[in-house]
Order: sequence, then structure tokens, then C-alpha cells
Amino acid sequence: MTPEADDRTRGPSERTASDSSGALPPTANPYARTYVHGPFTVVEVSGEIDLATTGLLAEHLDAATARPEPDVLVDLRHVDFFDCSGLRELCRADSRARERGGRLRLVSDTARIHRLLHAARLLRRFPPLSRIPE
Repeated sequence: MTPEADDRTRGPSERTASDSSGALPPTANPYARTYVHGPFTVVEVSGEIDLATTGLLAEHLDAATARPEPDVLVDLRHVDFFDCSGLRELCRADSRARERGGRLRLVSDTARIHRLLHAARLLRRFPPLSRIPE
């Protein structure tokens, strides 16, 4: 994340998610940011997610699924490219959330992501929401 982007004022629904376990929050990066929206922890993903950048996404997913009973939404509406390494991280984070009694859901309104999930046979595991629920 650029210093200019970090300087913008966040609204009340865009608080950075904190971890009560004392774990450090994920580092700022141009590919993901985490915020709380009502009962959800939202990981908003943007840009190109591939083998070179998936570690930066994993930091946010790990932090979002670290607490008991996490309710995580992964917002993929601003993603330009997403490959199987990103899918691997989503599956890992989903398993972690389920182990802790929570869930992980995807938000996507693009046919490209739907086709990728269908081709990987993950559409049933991750039926995408078209928007973030209120």
C-alpha cells in the first residue's frame, strides 16, 4: 500500500481488524487489506494474485481466521488475475476457519472468478456472493 493510500480517512465500517490473541496484524500491501464490516471480517483483494503475491494474501487470511468462530468474507471484486495458488490459499483459510467453528465466503460478481471456481470444482465449496451482506 502506498503512503498516499494509507493516509485516506477510514469510515466507521473500515476499521482494521485486530486480533485479541496478540498476533500482529498483517502488513500493509497493495494486494489485500482487512477491515471489519458489521459481524464480518472482510479481506478485500485487488490486483493480480499469483505465486509471487499469494503470500501477501495469506497474511491477511491467516489473521482473519485466527480467532474463534471467524466469519470471513473474501472480496474478490477488484481482482484482475487470480490463479491456482490463490485458490490454494482460499482452501487453506477455509479449512482453518471451519476448524475454529467459523466460515469463509467469497464475494465476487465477475464471470471470470465463477469460471475458475467451476473449473477447479470449488463452486460448491465457495458459492460466491454478489455483494457484502449488510
